[in-house]
Amino acid sequence: MEITNPWPEGWRLAPLALAMLTPLCDPTAGANGFTDPTAIDHAVAAFTGAATGTPGGARAPADRRLRLAACDGPLALAWHGSARNMVRVECPGPASWRIFVAVDSTAGMAAASRPAPPAIKRGDALTIMVRGRGFSVQQSGEAMDSGAVGDWIFVRTGRKAEPLRARIERPGLAVIPAS
Repeated sequence: MEITNPWPEGWRLAPLALAMLTPLCDPTAGANGFTDPTAIDHAVAAFTGAATGTPGGARAPADRRLRLAACDGPLALAWHGSARNMVRVECPGPASWRIFVAVDSTAGMAAASRPAPPAIKRGDALTIMVRGRGFSVQQSGEAMDSGAVGDWIFVRTGRKAEPLRARIERPGLAVIPAS
């Protein structure tokens, strides 16, 4: 099988990345009507340059239960935010969809540099804020993980409450963005 570069002139992809992304451009790849989550994993790995579960790569593989509409063209990937801890994956076209993939944020750190000290430690009492367009609601809670400013951690509002993912904004404050 000959692999050709389907991207616009001037875009360069390594042969391995091209081989991984080619199924995304193949209409028969979505024969069941859905985008294969493995294809999303391969696209994110090619974009970040690191495999899933390794520094710089996706923290976890795409959920195999996802039923995203098949894409007519290649997936569009871009960094989401300046922290480069999330990749935005979009399917352009009439059956458009968008997901965000968490990336291991230690990728940009130099080997000699020390990690940032945790702003919140596991078990710390903190304020959990749900922030949306034109509103915010806050409640006290507990950190279930440790993390630095900008990290995503699990938090809970009570002992029997379901854990929620929140981003550390500053020491003592974790925010859950509402769309």
